[in-house]
Amino acid sequence: MTDTEIEITADLVRDLLQEQHPDLAGLAIREVAGGWGNQMWRLGDELAVRMQRMDPTPELQLKERRWLPVLAPRLPLPVPTPVRFGEPSERFPKHWTVMTWVPGEPLDHGSISRGAHAADTLAGFLQALHVEAPAEAPIATDHGAHPRNCTDAFENFFQAVAPHDIAADVRAVWADAVAAHAWQGPPVWVHGDLHPANVVVSDGTLSGIVDFGCLIAGDPAWDLAAAWVLLPAGTASRFFDTYAHADEAAIRRARGLAVMKSLFLMLMGQNGDRGLPGGKPNWGPAGRAALDRVLKGV
Repeated sequence: MTDTEIEITADLVRDLLQEQHPDLAGLAIREVAGGWGNQMWRLGDELAVRMQRMDPTPELQLKERRWLPVLAPRLPLPVPTPVRFGEPSERFPKHWTVMTWVPGEPLDHGSISRGAHAADTLAGFLQALHVEAPAEAPIATDHGAHPRNCTDAFENFFQAVAPHDIAADVRAVWADAVAAHAWQGPPVWVHGDLHPANVVVSDGTLSGIVDFGCLIAGDPAWDLAAAWVLLPAGTASRFFDTYAHADEAAIRRARGLAVMKSLFLMLMGQNGDRGLPGGKPNWGPAGRAALDRVLKGV
């Protein structure tokens, strides 16, 4: 049996806890729907176990272990914080981490009804996150870089799912982002993967941010794209007014990245409709709605 074929069950999770953290093994264990690179299991009321599944290396989990304890205390929304480390063993040859549970419903299974509140909440969170990162912070050549570095990814998504009736508009927004000036400031902390499955909502507004596996030091425009990817129509302007640190070039880059992220969601939805591994059927409509918002500029 290969690593990717290991079936992760509640019994396996309990056995691993018994081996490495026996004081937690008596807590209730419940599977959390979703996840691809990692599988989540609720542990009692306040914790979760994050099991490395399809991710080929432990890099993303190790990154969260290293940096979330540093960032979490200064962030205004709950984020998962590592509390125990699970190491590879004969029973399960991959990493796993016990983290704090962030209550709420993932946005890809919920909705935002208090748009103004959510816009202010997201802006406040990103203001707190987007501070200069230390020299040893992780970097990447794609996530966090200028959109021009992501042209191949954009083209792949565009060719796969871009609707013909708006294809020219999509290309125009992307071309404008590629032409925009690069980020002039120091690299700042960037979540890098803000989409509906990586935020949670409650009471009609944002209530937490999860999955920091793509955390990097880079261009804040990668997160500013969430003004269209996450927030309901008509709230992007309020978000940018509250955030207050995005110049025209940053907004242009963010719009292009929002288009690319929307196409990615649509592709994942298409894959889900076809029954392909890793596909997410409910992401398709979310991606198309986000694409419509960014093309309309609302």
